[in-house]
Amino acid sequence: QVQLVESGGGLVQAGGSLRLSCAASRRTFSAYTMAWFRQAPGKEREFVAAISWRGGNTNYADSVKGRFTISRDNAKNTVYLQMNSLKPEDTAVYYCAASTIVRVTTDSLKYDYWGQGTKVNDSS
Repeated sequence: QVQLVESGGGLVQAGGSLRLSCAASRRTFSAYTMAWFRQAPGKEREFVAAISWRGGNTNYADSVKGRFTISRDNAKNTVYLQMNSLKPEDTAVYYCAASTIVRVTTDSLKYDYWGQGTKVNDSS
């Protein structure tokens, strides 16, 4: 079992920045592919970004490319999502997820563990 706890959400104006963090409970955190998904009100959960276990491979949704950056610190069992140039359509609950699959995947069904989510709201 892996427990994931997200933090860093909040209110932000359009054009602003936030950094989300996701802390994992297991020492074997480095063995997992990690990802961020989000779910906006009334919409299905969608892929945002993913990172391989060593951080060498990343993948982003087209809607966030060039604005969001996923990274990880295996020594701290933490994955991050730096979000810049935020837009109203980025408003959502953001979820951290962990997968035992080695390759970076956008498929939510391949992720075995999920956090409870952290809200990002547009304040404009």
